[in-house]
Amino acid sequence: MANVTIRALKNGPYEVAGRPQVLDLAGVPLPEADDPIYLCRCGQSAKKPFCDGTHKKTGFQAEGWVRPSSTGR
Repeated sequence: MANVTIRALKNGPYEVAGRPQVLDLAGVPLPEADDPIYLCRCGQSAKKPFCDGTHKKTGFQAEGWVRPSSTGR
């Protein structure tokens, strides 16, 4: 399996590197995309699940992500 990394970009999308396979709702693989790919985190992209830059227009704010606790809460 490829070495896939996911990085939350400050006030932006998730950057996914390592050529992961992306599936649609029916489980059909989408055509292979560029590497890295950028997945929407703001919820406003017209090209979901991919980022289209809308986060810049909407003023989306997110420094990163919250590290889950070891208790699973």
